[in-house]
Amino acid sequence: MSKYDYLIVGSGLFGSIFAHEMSKNGKNCLVIERRSHIGGNVFTEKVENINVHKYGAHIFHTNDKKIWDYIQQFADFNRYTNSPIAIYKDELYNLPFNMNTFHQMWSIKTPEEAKKIIESQKKEIDTETPDNLEEQAIRLVGKDIYEKLVKGYTEKQWGKKCNELPSFIIKRLPVRFTYDNNYFNDLYQGIPIGGYTKIIKKLLKGIEVKIDTNFFEDRKKWENIADKVVYTGMIDQYYEYCFGELEYRSLKFESETKNMENYQGNAVINYTESEIPYTRIIEHKHFEDTASSKTIITKEYPIEWKKGYDAYYPINDEKNMKILEKYQKLGKKEKSTIFGGRLALYKYYDMWEVIKESLDAVKLELDNLKK
Repeated sequence: MSKYDYLIVGSGLFGSIFAHEMSKNGKNCLVIERRSHIGGNVFTEKVENINVHKYGAHIFHTNDKKIWDYIQQFADFNRYTNSPIAIYKDELYNLPFNMNTFHQMWSIKTPEEAKKIIESQKKEIDTETPDNLEEQAIRLVGKDIYEKLVKGYTEKQWGKKCNELPSFIIKRLPVRFTYDNNYFNDLYQGIPIGGYTKIIKKLLKGIEVKIDTNFFEDRKKWENIADKVVYTGMIDQYYEYCFGELEYRSLKFESETKNMENYQGNAVINYTESEIPYTRIIEHKHFEDTASSKTIITKEYPIEWKKGYDAYYPINDEKNMKILEKYQKLGKKEKSTIFGGRLALYKYYDMWEVIKESLDAVKLELDNLKK
């Protein structure tokens, strides 16, 4: 007989919520995590009394009140509003693209003036069906904004020229004709006070967890230890790359402690010129207004993904989606494996979407158990 009802591979949001909910329903769960800590990419670590987002900035936002109410069981949230700034050479711009941005770009004041400029520049792309990201971006926001605030950043992010990238990567760009620097439109926004790790710890309270444990190093043992496996890793790795590798972009983080209270005056500053190798600098203390005589910054460098690197952004182009479809057909035949999370589903998710996916998977599993 199996020792556990469920083996959950990965302690990120999807795995931790699934384990929490199934444990509440009387199921015996074991969570294994290949890293030396729980939490996946939402892991935060306290350094110099500052909660450091170890794998990039994670800002919670949703319009779904059920999800907002659910996550607030595990932490109080502050009222942090994401208002990033972009720096291009010596010029500074507010994001997302709004009237402040347009005033900084063109010294205009009214929405009518901004719309006229954007419309005139959009006409440079004489097609209703853009062939690449560059054409799509210019059609959406005009040439000036594209050249200064989209082009360099995007080419660093994806490691390719914009005219070589598919147009669907930016189906839309946020453009507001109001003086509003709030990046997200969502009704509910904030950062958990005390960091995201606090949430994961509460979710996994009373559940057996093993860190520094790689599912693939003793796969046979782990598959036989539970009735079912909940797998949140890369789906192509699960099937031993039998149809080939799915492609990703990865990230490299360089953090340093500064002997000053305030380094850049904002939590997130993007660097949009191609000559600067990193895409942004995060100053973590601004997420929670932390009292500390020091500050910690992290530079974020997009890099090419290779086996052994952390996978961050799926490259959902035609070639990869054809490979994914083959893996998904295998996954649908599985009777004792549940796939969930951005890596197993090869899809970029916001945090609220991961939570919803996990809760939906729990409901489906409980419904099936009743049959």
